[in-house]
Amino acid sequence: MSERRDDLIAFLDATLDVAAFPDYGPMGLQVVGSERVERVVTAVSSSLALFGQAARVGAQLVVVHHGLFWDRDSRVVNRVMRERLRALFDADISLAAYHLALDAHDSLGNNAQIVGALGLEPEPTPFALSGGRSIGKIGRAAHPLTPAALVERVEAAIGRPHATFMHGPASIQRVAVCSGGGASFIQEAQALGADVLITGDMAEPAEMLARELGIHFIAAGHYATEIFGVRALADLIAEQRDCEAEFLNLPTIA
Repeated sequence: MSERRDDLIAFLDATLDVAAFPDYGPMGLQVVGSERVERVVTAVSSSLALFGQAARVGAQLVVVHHGLFWDRDSRVVNRVMRERLRALFDADISLAAYHLALDAHDSLGNNAQIVGALGLEPEPTPFALSGGRSIGKIGRAAHPLTPAALVERVEAAIGRPHATFMHGPASIQRVAVCSGGGASFIQEAQALGADVLITGDMAEPAEMLARELGIHFIAAGHYATEIFGVRALADLIAEQRDCEAEFLNLPTIA
């Protein structure tokens, strides 16, 4: 049981509508390896450790949220990049990356998955605009939640938050979610009537902004909020394509 690499990449590109999302680097196929794919592994971030583990489990394709190449980075292939590329080339492994498009997807995306994991109903309200596209999600609680009850849900679904700046209302109904580095969207969340913003990174201005805006702010961890999309992609590939797929968990404290 195997897939042509290019057919599988075309399926992922189309499913995630990659062309519609301006991003900070090239998305989709980044490194070319084997033409046939029997096993796919998905993970949050590119790293030498990930590529070594992918080789050990016999993967021909690695799909990540954070790829190897970013527009802001140097074009020099330094020692770290050389060793990462060597690991992929030696094992004949292809690499594909899906960043904002995976954050934004209405069912597979990090933010949609978090809304569901928190037991919230998704709203169609656009949130966290980037390049004219909405990458965040807003969810509504069926019954109002206390701040403590929401934090308990976050701990159960995502993990213990890195920070909770609880300066919003005593009754929470609308929850804005933007995984990873979404702290800068706190004012947009408040303007849209959200009672809380859940994101990944803890940002220095967030505590004072939360207090002054009267909104709760929960930083649940960059890595922890971004396992959802790649985990969902592994399930999708295993269910719909002629190859095996699994999510590899290589957690970081960030």
